[in-house]
Amino acid sequence: QVQPVESGGGLVQAGGSLRLSCAVSGNIFSFAAMGWYRQAPDKQRELVAQIISDGSTYYVDSVKDRFTIGRHSAKNTLYLQMNSLKPEDTAVYYCYAKPTWSEAGSWGQGTQVTVSS
Repeated sequence: QVQPVESGGGLVQAGGSLRLSCAVSGNIFSFAAMGWYRQAPDKQRELVAQIISDGSTYYVDSVKDRFTIGRHSAKNTLYLQMNSLKPEDTAVYYCYAKPTWSEAGSWGQGTQVTVSS
């Protein structure tokens, strides 16, 4: 079972940028799917962005044109580039890794992103 490890969270002013990274064991380019979820206080965890093995991506409407999900080949990491951040993006962000479609995925421990107004 893979164990994602996130990094890159922090405090930023509205309009700023952050880049999250997720490291896992195994070749992430062969993984069925990887994604970023977030959970704000008193809210349900939501899928923010996802990338599947063929490179296809999905974004929740609220982050389209501001966030970019990708895979860094040299570092074998998943990243989430977040630009034009808004206070409503404040949440704990979790990396999710699903090596194959037939097995359960794994969650990282989460990294806090706080956007001040």
